Amino acid sequence: MKPQFEGLVGDVGGTNARFALVDNQGHIRHPRSFPARNYSSLGDVMAEYLEQTAGRRRPPRAVIAVAGPVMDGEIEFTNLDWQISEGDLLAHFEFEAVKLINDFCAQAMACTLLEPDDLRALGPTLRPGSDCPLVVLGAGTGFGVAGLARGDRGDIAIATEGGHAGFAPFDDVEAEVWKQLKTRHGRVSIERLLSGPGLFDLYRALADIEGANAELADDKAVIEACNAGDLRAAATVDRFCGILGSVAGDLALTFGARGGVFVSGGLAPRIAERLASGPFRARFEDKGRLSSYVAQIPTSLVLHPYPAIVGAARELAQMERL
Repeated sequence: MKPQFEGLVGDVGGTNARFALVDNQGHIRHPRSFPARNYSSLGDVMAEYLEQTAGRRRPPRAVIAVAGPVMDGEIEFTNLDWQISEGDLLAHFEFEAVKLINDFCAQAMACTLLEPDDLRALGPTLRPGSDCPLVVLGAGTGFGVAGLARGDRGDIAIATEGGHAGFAPFDDVEAEVWKQLKTRHGRVSIERLLSGPGLFDLYRALADIEGANAELADDKAVIEACNAGDLRAAATVDRFCGILGSVAGDLALTFGARGGVFVSGGLAPRIAERLASGPFRARFEDKGRLSSYVAQIPTSLVLHPYPAIVGAARELAQMERL
C-alpha cells in the first residue's frame, strides 16, 4: 500500500530550497534539494517538487521554513527576490492549511529531537539544564538565530533577526576589520562577517591589514585553502571561528540558554575541525564576570543534513493536533 502523505515540509534559504513529504506515521520521505536561484518563485519550485514526488496524491497541509522574517503570514526573502504569503500558497495549491515559519525557528524546534550522532560537541561534554531555553545559530548565505523556550505545555520557538545585530570587535585586529567594513557597507552587522560572503570579506580584510594580496576568489576557495594548509586562509577561518564563539556566547547570555547552544547552517560543517580545535569555545566562555555562567552551557555542531525539515515536520504535527 502506498503511504498517505499528511503534509509537505520545506526549508527554503538563499541558496537551496529543500522539500520533503511527511507520511501518516510521521516519517519524513523523499527529501530533495533545488538551487533556489534557478526558479522565479517559491511556488514554482514547490510545484516541481510536488509533481515529481506526490503526483495526484497531494498532501493536505504544508509547513515551509523560510530564510527571513515572517510577518502576518507573509515572507519577503532576505537573500532572494521572492515574496509570497500563506494565502497565495493556499489558493495556488489548494492546501487545507499552510504555515510559513522562520527557518531557524524550525531548527530550534528540531534540536531537542536530534540523535547523538546528529551532533558533535564543541568543547567539553556538558549536560544541558533541564527544560532550560536553548538557542540555535548558523552561518550560510546569511546568519540566522532563533531561541526555544521550553515548558510543561510544550516548546515555543522564538524568531529573531539576530544576525542583523551589530558586530562588536574583540581586539585591535577585529577593530581594524570593522573599520574596513564600515567604510564599505556603512553599518556592520554580525552577518557581514558570519556568512559565506562574510568569510571572504574577512579574508580580504586580514590580507589588507598584513599588506598582502588577497589571492583567493571566494569563501569556498578560502575553506579549501585552509584545509590544504594555507596559513593565511587557516588564520582567516580561525578568526571566523573565534568571532562565531564570541557571538554564540553573547546569544547564550541574551537567551539564558542553559539548555544549550547549537551551531547550524551550511558553513559550519565544512570547518568542523577548526571549530572543534580552534578558538571557538575559548571565545564563547570569555564573558568577564559571567564566564563561569557560560562555561556550564554545552555547545554543539549540528550534523543532521536537514534540521529545518525535522523542525517543520514537528510544527506540522502540532498543526494536526489543534
